Amino acid sequence: MSHDYSQTDWDSINRLSKWYSGDIHDVMDKHGVYGHLKGISLFGTLGEGEVVCGPAATVRYEPSTRTGQPQDVYHGTIDAIVRGGILMVDASCAEGSGTGELMSTGAKVAGAAATVVHGTVRDLAEVRRLGYPLFGCGYSPVGVSGRMEAMHSQVELDIGGVRVRPGDVIFGDINGVVVIPYELVGTIADAADANGRAEADCRKRLLAGDKLRDIWPVGSSGPV
Repeated sequence: MSHDYSQTDWDSINRLSKWYSGDIHDVMDKHGVYGHLKGISLFGTLGEGEVVCGPAATVRYEPSTRTGQPQDVYHGTIDAIVRGGILMVDASCAEGSGTGELMSTGAKVAGAAATVVHGTVRDLAEVRRLGYPLFGCGYSPVGVSGRMEAMHSQVELDIGGVRVRPGDVIFGDINGVVVIPYELVGTIADAADANGRAEADCRKRLLAGDKLRDIWPVGSSGPV
């Protein structure tokens, strides 16, 4: 399957990238959207204060006992990634790490902003030297051959009860990963901007000596 990224709301994505995952999830909560991918953490690299934010390109693994199998589905999705897109891989169906140095190198060269794996990842030293943002549920040296293989590309995923569709916006930082439905990206970006302004005012007042009890809450989004 393929997905048309021509309607991606890059303006909203750029505005979301000014904030951090706590900001984003606060305003998502207020719009009745959960979106947190529980158990997924950063194992690659991000600079201090950096975030990743971009439209999802999805891959799903299935159990397989084949060995030496071609990786056309995953490789093809990486090769076709829209610049600034984020690979969202569900590899939770069996033991094994299908994403490490080579997949991360291919993704970075192709223009991906990050890879997020619901499953384990490997080659962490090499991925960190590469300077690539790789997220996962854990790490393991075990490979996928004879255990599972990527069989589906650009399909809807269920990641721990959170729906992820091609084109939904993935936001990741050192605190975790959240998914924003593509039809709400502009609304969430507007709310995040308002929340950020309120937080900036709160921070300014705290640094000036005001007490938390005197300024809480600031703005409509309840900064923390």
